[in-house]
Amino acid sequence: MTESSANKPANGQVCHRVKNGVKPGRNGFIKNHHHYHHQQPMYCYPEDKVQHTTCNGSSGLGLYSRPFIESFEETPMLVAVLTYMGYGILTIFGYLRDFLRDWKIERCHVAREREEQRDFVPLYQDFENFYTRNLYMRIRDSWNRPICSVPGAKVDLVERVSPDYNWTFDYTGKVVEGVINMGSYNYLGFAENTGYCADASAEVTMKYGVGVASTRQEMGNLDRHEEMEELVAKFLGVESAMAFGMGFATNSMNIPALTGKGCLILSDELNHASLVLGARLSGSTIRVFKHNNMQSLEKMLRDAIVHGQPRTHRPWKKILILVEGIYSMEGSIVRLPEVIALKKRYRAYLYLDEAHSIGALGPGGRGVVDYFGLDPRDVDVMMGTFTKSFGAAGGYIGGRKELLEYLRSHSHSAVYAASMSPPVVEQIIASMKCIMGEDGTTLGRDRVQQLAENTLYFRRRLTEMGFIIYGNNDSPVVPMMLYMPAKIGAFGREMLKRNIGVVVVGFPATPIIESRARFCISAAHTKDMLDTVTIPPCLAQNEPKPPFDVTLSVFTLSLGLGGIPYFMIYRY
Repeated sequence: MTESSANKPANGQVCHRVKNGVKPGRNGFIKNHHHYHHQQPMYCYPEDKVQHTTCNGSSGLGLYSRPFIESFEETPMLVAVLTYMGYGILTIFGYLRDFLRDWKIERCHVAREREEQRDFVPLYQDFENFYTRNLYMRIRDSWNRPICSVPGAKVDLVERVSPDYNWTFDYTGKVVEGVINMGSYNYLGFAENTGYCADASAEVTMKYGVGVASTRQEMGNLDRHEEMEELVAKFLGVESAMAFGMGFATNSMNIPALTGKGCLILSDELNHASLVLGARLSGSTIRVFKHNNMQSLEKMLRDAIVHGQPRTHRPWKKILILVEGIYSMEGSIVRLPEVIALKKRYRAYLYLDEAHSIGALGPGGRGVVDYFGLDPRDVDVMMGTFTKSFGAAGGYIGGRKELLEYLRSHSHSAVYAASMSPPVVEQIIASMKCIMGEDGTTLGRDRVQQLAENTLYFRRRLTEMGFIIYGNNDSPVVPMMLYMPAKIGAFGREMLKRNIGVVVVGFPATPIIESRARFCISAAHTKDMLDTVTIPPCLAQNEPKPPFDVTLSVFTLSLGLGGIPYFMIYRY
C-alpha cells in the first residue's frame, strides 16, 4: 500500500498502524515506532465483549482518547512482478484476439460502429473497451449475480451459465439456496422482510402507497418526510437535516451547491466517485491529498492560504475538505480528530461522508463522530446514506439550520428530484428509532454491539490464517488482498462452490497490483457463519490437520497459454 508502521503496545499484542509521513520498507517490511499511552477509552465492554483500542502517531497525540489501529502492507516485490506479468500476458493475447476479430476470425460482441458510420466521429472509445472485452470479460461471472431473496445473512442466488465465455448468460431455472452473504452493506441486519421495520413499512404502504409522483417543493412533501428529517437531526445531534432519494446524488448534487468558481476543494485520494463527481461539477479547483495523511493535508491548507488562487493570488472564497468516515475499498477510518483540528486552525470547512460509518461505528451507532466522541457541531456538513445500516435507500445531509435552508432552495437534488417513497421513509424511521432505543427495546443497541464483536472476531480469524487484510480493526469493511488477476475470478468461484458469496474487486476499482476480496460484516451473521467462511474445509470436516503453510487449494485460470496456477495459502 502506501504508508505503514508497526508497534507493540503495553499488553504485548502486536498491531500495525499508519503513521503519517513515514514510508514503509519495500516488499511489505514494516518499520517499528514508539507507542504513545493515552487516557482510558471513552467506553469499554466486558472482557468477553469487543474492546475498542487504537494506535495513533505523534501528530495526533492528545487528540485521541484511545489508540488508532490501522493495518496496511506494501505489495511484496515478487507478487507485484507476477501480477504485472499476468496483466502483460492478458494484454498481449487481448491484442491477438482483437487482430482475429478485425479479420472476422473471431466474433466480437461489444458495441462497435456501424459500417455506414465508419467515417463519423467515433461514438465508442475503442481503447477503453479493450480492458472490458479482453480482461474483464474473462471473470465477468464474478459480478452482477442476481439474487431472489432478502439480502440478509444468507441469500438465494439465481443459477446461470454462459455458453460463450461470459459474453451472455442463460438462466437454468434453478436456485442456489442458503449462500452466506458476505458482500451486502447490511451492517445492522435491517435488510429483512419480517419484524418491526418490515411491518411498519407495510402498514405505511397501505396508507400512502408506494410512489409520491412529485417533488418535495410541489405536492410530494409528506408528514412522514418531516418526521424522518427531525428524527435524523436528533440522531446525528445537529440542528437540522434533510433527506434525498439517492445516496450518490446526495454528494454529486449538493457539493456544487456549496462551492463554485474561486473555491478550493481538498479531497482525500481514496474518496468515493460521488464525491469526486460532485467536486468536478462544482467548478471549484480540486487538490488531492494523500489518504489519511495529515501532513499532506496541512501542507495543502498552508499553501492555499499563503499563495491563494492561481495567477491572481487572491484569497480563496472558500476551502472545503472532503473526507469519508469509512473508506469502502480500504476498510480505513478517517483520522477525524486531526482533520477537525486542522480545519479549525486554518478556518476551512469540513464535508464528512458517513455512508459506511453511520450505524456501523460508535457506541450508539451514530458514526465516526460518535466513535471518536467528538462534537457534531465541529463538522460543517454531515452526509450519510440510508442504503446500508438502515436497510433502506437515499441519503441525508445534516448541519446548521442555515445550511439546510440554503440547500433546500439551491440543491438540484432537492428542487428537481422526486420525493422518497413512503415505505422507504418508514423503514428509515423504524430502524433509526430501533437504534436509538425509542422502540422500547434494546434490539438496536444489541445489533450495534454484535456488529462490533463480529468485526473483531472475523478480522482476527483472517489474520490468524495468514491473510493480508487492510483497514482499521473496528471497520466492518474487511479487504483481503489477492493481488494477482487470476485469483480474482478463481476466489469468487471457489467461494460460491462452498455456498459463500463474496465481492471480489480489481483494476480499475483498485490499483492494478492490489486486487482484493472485500467482506462486509453484518450483525446478522452468527459465529457459525463466520466460522464457515474462515475455517478451511478439511478442518470443518474433522480431517487431519495439514502441515504448516500447506497449499489447500490450487486456483487455475486459463490465460491463453494454458493453465497458470495460483495458490491460496492457509497458515496454522
